[in-house]
Amino acid sequence: MESIVLGIVAVLVLGVGAQWLAWRFRLPSILLLLTFGFIAGPVTGLLPPEALQGDWVFAFVSLSIGIILFEGGLNLRLSELREVGKAVRNLITLGVLVTWVLAGLAAYHIVGLNPSLSVLVGAILTVTGPTVVIPLLRHVRPSGRVGAVAKWEGITIDPVGAILAVLVLETILLLEAAPGAAESLSEAVWHALEGLLLTITISVGISVLGAALLILLLYRRLIPDYLQSPIALMIVVATFALSNVLQEESGLLEVTLLGIILANQRYVPVRRITEFKEDLQVLLISSLFIVLSARLELETLRYIEQRALVFLAVLVLVVRPVAVWLSTLGTNLNWREKVFLSWLAPRGIVAAAVASLFAFRMESLYPAQAQAMVPLIFLVIVGTVALYGLTIAPLARSLKLADPNPQGVLILGAHLWARRLATVLRDLGFKVLLIDSNADNIARARRARLQAARVNALSEEVLDELDLSGIGYFLALTPNDEVNALAALHFAEIFDSTSVFQLATRTEGSEQDLPAHLRGRPLFGGKVTYATLTERFNQGGEIRVVELSEKMPYEALQEAYEGDLILLFVVRGSELLIHAEEGQLTPQPGDRVVVFLPPQVREKEEVEAVSFEQLVTRAFVRDLEQCAPFNELVEDVSGLLAQRLPVTAARLVRGFLDGARYGLMPITHGVALAHLRVPEIDEPELVLVRCRQGVQITVDGEAVEASASEQPETVYAILFLVSPEENPGKHLRTLAYLASRIDEPDFLDRWRSASEELELKTTLLDPEHFLLLTLRSDDETAVWIGQDVGELELPASCQVALVQREQKRFVPTPYTRLQEGDRLILIGETAAIRALRQRFPTGRPVSPTAPQ
Repeated sequence: MESIVLGIVAVLVLGVGAQWLAWRFRLPSILLLLTFGFIAGPVTGLLPPEALQGDWVFAFVSLSIGIILFEGGLNLRLSELREVGKAVRNLITLGVLVTWVLAGLAAYHIVGLNPSLSVLVGAILTVTGPTVVIPLLRHVRPSGRVGAVAKWEGITIDPVGAILAVLVLETILLLEAAPGAAESLSEAVWHALEGLLLTITISVGISVLGAALLILLLYRRLIPDYLQSPIALMIVVATFALSNVLQEESGLLEVTLLGIILANQRYVPVRRITEFKEDLQVLLISSLFIVLSARLELETLRYIEQRALVFLAVLVLVVRPVAVWLSTLGTNLNWREKVFLSWLAPRGIVAAAVASLFAFRMESLYPAQAQAMVPLIFLVIVGTVALYGLTIAPLARSLKLADPNPQGVLILGAHLWARRLATVLRDLGFKVLLIDSNADNIARARRARLQAARVNALSEEVLDELDLSGIGYFLALTPNDEVNALAALHFAEIFDSTSVFQLATRTEGSEQDLPAHLRGRPLFGGKVTYATLTERFNQGGEIRVVELSEKMPYEALQEAYEGDLILLFVVRGSELLIHAEEGQLTPQPGDRVVVFLPPQVREKEEVEAVSFEQLVTRAFVRDLEQCAPFNELVEDVSGLLAQRLPVTAARLVRGFLDGARYGLMPITHGVALAHLRVPEIDEPELVLVRCRQGVQITVDGEAVEASASEQPETVYAILFLVSPEENPGKHLRTLAYLASRIDEPDFLDRWRSASEELELKTTLLDPEHFLLLTLRSDDETAVWIGQDVGELELPASCQVALVQREQKRFVPTPYTRLQEGDRLILIGETAAIRALRQRFPTGRPVSPTAPQ
């Protein structure tokens, strides 16, 4: 009894210990598992090989493989097959057939096995397996579709290869039972075909019934949460056993299909089940490899000789490449992807288990050669795992299927300021992927055109679900310090430890704080917490990009904000440098720095932005089918402005014409910006002129050239700005606001397609600072109908800037009573407009003709 307990304990300790050491030293876990098992078995006798020869071993192995393949099926998404379905189908059909034939021939001619065993070994070696392929894909992170092909092949080829091996074994046993009989060959062929059809029929039928039962139980909430995983495991093993009873070895295909069905249905969530199976898979794989390698005898090493090594080389250099290239003929895979797949066929637990089982059954027929099967298969497992594991990453980089220096960022946490940070990084040209378990955060990120995925960052499955090609950094930005630390450890499996970061913990420096080796590197100087950043953002702080120069070094930037800014990133050329520990990153002239500015800067800019929106909403508009000559247009515009300003029209005419005459009127993207400053006014004024047919501006008989091309340009918009002379800074900022709107890629299209004056104005407004509402009695805006503007419950920083009633437009007073059909432009600070959008979701932040 004690020896049995010690044996079980030894298997668990050695298996889990090998997994941990493999993670710690970045080695393929299978190599350590096989080594530990061999040492514990034939070398030291801790696990006596003779005690591991019973039928219970094969029953345990078979059931464990079934659970592993079910977990693998849960990782497969049918959506991935849209682009790579043909390649996957060919690899698990034609590819299996080619591998079987070529590997069998190699076993016969090189190793010297008899024909029956050669055919059987060829069938066994058609499998690869998720336990070896998936970890390699995590490490390499190949880009594009090749990763999906490799994952699908690695998981689905296991049941296909195992079923083929079983059919071959049964055929051999049937032929041996009646040697020399011609009828026995046709009978064996028919038996194999019958077995194949039965296997497929039974596997599909039972997997569908099992999935339907589990989905029904979960959908009707007939299972409490704490029993979901155990009952799912019960259904998996029960259907696996039932399928095997009805048709031998059909259970492997059945559980794989069961996992695929559950992963792709939309009726109930299976995340809890998936996470449980991940933990169970690690334990089962560890135990299986320890047990199977401990069963080997020392004398079996004599079979590992030169011929066996040549056989391994032929499998790697000939058999796999031929199978891949024949299978991918006519597919959309390019030559680089085919080369990558040709160098990715490590054998795993299914090959080891099937070889051990079949060698036992063939020993009575071929006692001399059957003993060579297991060491030969184990040599292939160790050799392919070691060879591919050490070389696949450099090969992927040389084929440009993996970035040797990926600069993308994976961000854990999709809350408001994390989304703003992601937007800044994306606009700088870096790939950014946000992950969060909060569905609302992910939905908001996607609406902002950010790549985002709703996942559990602590799940083992997440490493397989995410496309991490081009991503080289991980940032944990959640409010939970423990989640950040655990996620940092989790993603350290695939990112270099120097590229895994997390926010400083709330207890930084205390005795309860996590030690450094159990956390990611501290972010943004090592003292900035989630609470610090959230408070700064909520108070109006903003994340900005500033380009440094000799005239504006980083020290001057700090001085400008009295040292109250947080350095987040430095962009040096095409490289992203993350500010981690204090003092380890020094910005230099020519760098672009991403900084978190203090709140007062945002408040000042908000006021100026709202002031600009007011300027646009009260602007005069001239909408002309055909523009008069520029001199006449200037006279007309100057007359309009003179109605509001204490300046004569003649003086304004001289100022605008002189600006155009001496090159002070920029023309770009079909827009001309005429501007001047006068001393008599306190606030700027604006006139918007649309020339529907377009016009070339001429002064004194000469065409005014465009700013960039130095050639005359057809102009569709002419903006006339008059600003106070005493405030040149405000004048320049107003010009900058106008220029930023004009530079938007679709500005001219929206300007030219605007149907009326109100829409023209909205093309110049910032969506974050205005909202366009139409009052209707059948939606949420009905509460404002019949109310005075002064009675509206508006945020403090928000106002109704303009009302359009039928064809009239006017600036309302507090006593203006609103009517149904009125169109309102509301302007205000960003937070106020966001609140109004949530209150009135039918409102539009842009003009009706603009792209939504």
